[in-house]
Amino acid sequence: MRPWSTSVQKDLRRLLNEWDPIGVVDAVQDEYDCMIGPLFRRLHGGAGQAEIGEFLRHELEAHFGLPSSRPPEAVAARVIAWWTAADPSDGADGR
Repeated sequence: MRPWSTSVQKDLRRLLNEWDPIGVVDAVQDEYDCMIGPLFRRLHGGAGQAEIGEFLRHELEAHFGLPSSRPPEAVAARVIAWWTAADPSDGADGR
């Protein structure tokens, strides 16, 4: 899988901001950045949709202290689809 890059960070930020489970992205663009590194590590380690969804749910409840009004299953599926479709040879890995 591809290594960490600015492109990966931007893509994960975009996916999380589109989800915007606590409804703050219009005011704060980096609210979910704390999840980018852990998500990347899980993806790089081969995590599947269920593990990604559980991580997102845990972060919403434990880190943000809020139940999500937008369940994480759909965004977990989008994250996995994005990661799976990414071609490391397309320059996204910063090489």
